[in-house]
Amino acid sequence: MSSAHTIGSRIRAFRQEHEMDLPTLAKNTGLREEYLEKLESDAIYPCIGPLHKVARALGVRLGTFLDDQFTRDPVISRIDGDVEADEALHTGRIPNPAYTYHALAKGKNDRNMEPFFIRIYPDNGERRTTSHQGEEFICVLKGDLLVVYGRETHVLKPGQTIYYNSIVPHYVGAAGDEPVEFLAVTYNP
Repeated sequence: MSSAHTIGSRIRAFRQEHEMDLPTLAKNTGLREEYLEKLESDAIYPCIGPLHKVARALGVRLGTFLDDQFTRDPVISRIDGDVEADEALHTGRIPNPAYTYHALAKGKNDRNMEPFFIRIYPDNGERRTTSHQGEEFICVLKGDLLVVYGRETHVLKPGQTIYYNSIVPHYVGAAGDEPVEFLAVTYNP
C-alpha cells in the first residue's frame, strides 16, 4: 500500500481535515496520544475496536480508513482461504501479524455495516479487551475462536456464531495452536 493510502495516513488526513490535534483526538477516543502517533505513522496496526473509536471521533464510518474504492451496488466479494497476509487489507503486528482482515464490502461508501473475512494466528501476547459503540456478529469458518465478553469466556467451533454489543469489553483471538478464520460483521450506529 502506498504511503498515501495507508490506514495511518488516512486517519491523519481526516484528523487534519477536521482541524483536530492529536491531544483532542486522544481525549475524544480514550486512546493514548502516543498510541495515536504510532497509528498515524503506521508503526502499529490496531484491531477493529480502536479504529471504531477513531472513526466515531472523526465522524466517519470505519470503512473510510480501510478502502478507497467506490463501486455501485451490489458489491460482490470473494474470500479465499489461500489469501496471503501481504494481500490483506489490514494486518496486525509487524513483522509477524497476529491477524489479517479483508473488507468484504470494499467500495460501498454508503454502508452501515462493515463485513470482514478475518484470520487470526495463535498469539501468546497480552489479551487486552476493547469496547466501542455498536454491535458485532461473528461466524467461525475454520479453527477455534476464543471470545472473552465481559467476564465470560467462550470457545467457538466452526459453524458457531456469536452476536454481541460491542460496548461490553471484549477480546477475540485464536483459542488453540492453529489459525482461526471467520466472517465478522460490525455495526457502528
